[in-house]
Amino acid sequence: LRNPRFVVLYGSQKGQAQSIAEGIAEEAQERGLVAELSCLNQNEKYNLEKEKAPVVFIVSTTGDGEPPDNALQFVKRIKQKTLSTDHYEHLCYALLALGDTNYANFCNCGKTVERRLQELGAKQFYATGYADDGVGLELVIDPWLEGLWKAIKGALSKMASDRIAPSRGDSPKETPDLSAPDVEFNLLSLNGQQSCKSGRASVDTDSKCASVASSFASATQMSISDLRPPSSAGKSPLNVPALPPPYLDVSLQDIVGQLNKESVHEVPIYRAVQLTRGDSVKTALLLELDISAHPTMAYEPGDSFDVFCPNRATEVEEMLHRLGLHDQRNHQVHISLKKDHKKKGAQVPSYMSPNISLLHLLTWCLEIRSVPKKAFLRALVEHTGDGVQRRRLQELCSKQGAADYNLYVRDPSLSALEFLTAFPSCSPPLSLLIEHLPKLQPRPYSAASSTLKHPGKLHFVFNVVDIPACNGRPAGRRGLCTGWLFDLINRGLVFPGKVERSGSLALPKIHVSLRPNCSFRPPSDSSVPFIMVGPGTGVAPFIGFLQQRQENPEAVFGETWLFFGCRHRDGDYLFREELEGFVSRGVLNHLEVCFSRDDPAQEEVGASVSRPRYVQHNLLLNSQNVAEILLRQSGHLYVCGDAKNMAKDVNNTLVAMVSTELQVDQLEAMKTLAKLREEKRYLQDIWG
Repeated sequence: LRNPRFVVLYGSQKGQAQSIAEGIAEEAQERGLVAELSCLNQNEKYNLEKEKAPVVFIVSTTGDGEPPDNALQFVKRIKQKTLSTDHYEHLCYALLALGDTNYANFCNCGKTVERRLQELGAKQFYATGYADDGVGLELVIDPWLEGLWKAIKGALSKMASDRIAPSRGDSPKETPDLSAPDVEFNLLSLNGQQSCKSGRASVDTDSKCASVASSFASATQMSISDLRPPSSAGKSPLNVPALPPPYLDVSLQDIVGQLNKESVHEVPIYRAVQLTRGDSVKTALLLELDISAHPTMAYEPGDSFDVFCPNRATEVEEMLHRLGLHDQRNHQVHISLKKDHKKKGAQVPSYMSPNISLLHLLTWCLEIRSVPKKAFLRALVEHTGDGVQRRRLQELCSKQGAADYNLYVRDPSLSALEFLTAFPSCSPPLSLLIEHLPKLQPRPYSAASSTLKHPGKLHFVFNVVDIPACNGRPAGRRGLCTGWLFDLINRGLVFPGKVERSGSLALPKIHVSLRPNCSFRPPSDSSVPFIMVGPGTGVAPFIGFLQQRQENPEAVFGETWLFFGCRHRDGDYLFREELEGFVSRGVLNHLEVCFSRDDPAQEEVGASVSRPRYVQHNLLLNSQNVAEILLRQSGHLYVCGDAKNMAKDVNNTLVAMVSTELQVDQLEAMKTLAKLREEKRYLQDIWG
């Protein structure tokens, strides 16, 4: 007899959804099932129009609620209005959506797929899971996966029963379990002061928390006693995930071939200016790139671009020493699939060319600062010699260790290198890092200029990110890309108030790639009014918007508002002279600014907002004008900046404003804003 089959389809931008889908396919084999795994863009490998078996969708969301690149065509296909309402009436499905509540349109791709499947007649055999990266994907993913197998077997059993006796009613015992209470319960139970206690844990979690805390107390000198769990925890059973099957063979060879360069543009940094004063909490820099030799890099205001940055050289050296491969740093890395591997859909990472050196791989290919996933921790167990440390790794990747994993690994964003430092008896092979660490992603930045005013040049602005010390990280560090850029330009940096000198130190070149954002742009009709909200470096794209207007004096322009905020008027008021110049020339009609730290009295709880402290306060003070533009003049609203606080606060303020102006309840106000989003009149360019 053939094993029962089901289909697993995934849409993944950075590999997380793909990894989950592959894990389902691997576990299916252990359970006596056949999982046919495909990416959603591989439509030649599956056929939903004729599929009778259960289908499991794993989909993430990217950008402003957009589908991943490899799911885009699938979403377009199922959204076709010509499809009938019974198009998928034969289909039964389950869906796991990945998203982040720090961003608008949480799990929007998953919700879009589910809505269309149901509109086209598909039936759900298992409750949808909405995993939130803002609090920890595993809080939803783990219980959802645990309940999936019972639901799949129930759906397969029902299908078999229907084929044998289609005239009989569904047997209650064969009806799939559509409930998944753990999915929502775990999501809602998390809070910022989460206790280490867990209702489902079978170990002494209070003692374990203290033990794990001590285990990360020093990342440079870790003693075995620091890692030893209490005797009660050492004897308790753990629910440890299955060992991920290894699938890569990696060898090092002496001769290194010619490196393959990515199809990106290498451009010189023409100028670097510090925008903030020396005593500011944050350091904001403006970099001007010379793109005159690259005519294909034609950008519009609102566009963004990627900066390709390397891992920090000192961290690469540490990793080489940690792997015991420092003497082979210049050897060529040869990567191939194991002949007897058991991983579904296994392939050699496409971003690694066949003739790169080990040094290049660790510098440009792998994100060695990425937070280690639980699957990686589980794989490390097999390469750890000390029994106490093995147990600790098992705890951290187990269900019982979920709170500890969040507290000591995920929340402080410990890197893979920092984590390995805490487990000195762990000696993973290079192949394990290549299998489990993600690709080093380029960092996106918004263009802060218009080519009409700065032909052949591209400006961008960023704050140098400072990451504080913590347990497991004895010293603070800078953000990977912002710290690298700061080091590159530090000697040639121009400070506020200082005259730039000709013949200053030559600045280096960096690799960039344009990523046009066709929606976050000024209205195509210049007479349409619009509102911009951009505190801090979020003002960057709006500088480009306004420069573009300034260079088109003959055009008829609609009314413009800019809401800007920072800590101190004299410390970090970015682009102050240029913004005030836009106002004096009539390019910008209204400039509303606020300074959150200038008046100490405003620090008191309950202080009046008559003198606005944050951009949302200024929006409230101008609510009638904002509502007039958005609700009656068909204007546009653009929000750029921090996703975790500012964007949420602005959105909540808009809900309140719309509710007041239209005299409707909160739900109706939210629907109004959702309609503005659908019409691309409420747009966000935000980051975590």
